[in-house]
Amino acid sequence: MSTTLKKQYDEVIAPALMKQFNYSSSMQIPRLTKIVLNEGLGDATQDKKIIDTAINELTTITGQKAVMTLSKKDISNFKVRKKMPIGARVTLRRDRMYEFMERFIRIALPRIRDFKGIPGKLDGRGNYTVGVTEQIIFPEINIDSVNKMTGMNITFVTTAKTDEEGYALLKAFGLPFNNK
Repeated sequence: MSTTLKKQYDEVIAPALMKQFNYSSSMQIPRLTKIVLNEGLGDATQDKKIIDTAINELTTITGQKAVMTLSKKDISNFKVRKKMPIGARVTLRRDRMYEFMERFIRIALPRIRDFKGIPGKLDGRGNYTVGVTEQIIFPEINIDSVNKMTGMNITFVTTAKTDEEGYALLKAFGLPFNNK
C-alpha cells in the first residue's frame, strides 16, 4: 500500500501548517481523521438488488467492506418504513484512507468530464464533503457491468477547528479546489 500522502503530511504539510497558523504545539496541527463514502439510494425501496450492487461497488472502490444504511423512521410519501435499507456507506481510516485519497485526487477526479476543480465550501468545522455524480470515475468499476449511474458523497473529516485551517490542510494534500 502506498503511504506517500502520509509521508508527505508528516514531512511537508504538518510543518508548513504549524508555521502558517503559528501553533505552539504540534498537537494543534489539523489532521485528516477519516474519509466517509456514502451512497443514498432512494430507489432501493422498490428494488432490493440496488443496495447489493452499491455495497459491492463501494467495496471494490475502497478495498474495505461497505455496510448497508437503514432508515430511521417511516416516511409514507417516499414509501419508506423504519429500518428499511436505503443506502450504503464505508468509513476509511489510517493507511486505507491515505491510499484512497491519493487515488481519488490523482486518478478519479481527472476522469470527470469538463473538470474545473471542486467547490471550496467547508462545513464550518473544518470538514469537507464533495458530491460525485457518477461512480464510473473510479477505474476499479467496470463500465460494462454498471446498470445504473449512482452518485455518492465523500466526506473528509479533519481535526481542524476552523474552515480556514481545514481548507489549508486539504489544499496541501492536493485537492483541486476551484476558488481562493
